[in-house]
Amino acid sequence: MSRAPEIDDYHGRLAPEDREICDVLAAEIEQGLPEASGKVWHAHPVWFLDGNPIVGYHRLKDAVRLMFWSGQSFAGDGLTASGTFQAAEARYLDATEVDTAALAGWLAESRLIQWDYEHIRTNRGLVKRTEF
Repeated sequence: MSRAPEIDDYHGRLAPEDREICDVLAAEIEQGLPEASGKVWHAHPVWFLDGNPIVGYHRLKDAVRLMFWSGQSFAGDGLTASGTFQAAEARYLDATEVDTAALAGWLAESRLIQWDYEHIRTNRGLVKRTEF
């Protein structure tokens, strides 16, 4: 699958060191989840499976944050809880900090462990575990 042009546009607006991090993340996500569709959603690159947000990243003030919407339920180490739902994150200051083996593990888990964010509004603000 080719990368959505809007994701390349997002990368093009970043500082070179941040672009390098995001290029690594995008390539690993596309390799690990080839069936996912990527787009810029709420101004940041996000990949979806069957309409459900799975993984994305964006530039914060002090780092590039990689976020898995269901990451708090993953067995693998290295992610930190983020927010009030099931999201978890990792932050990077340099592309060399990206542990591609850990990232591959999180991507594999993200395919199997998903909370239903797609229907959060119809579920009255609750996220429910999707069964596979």
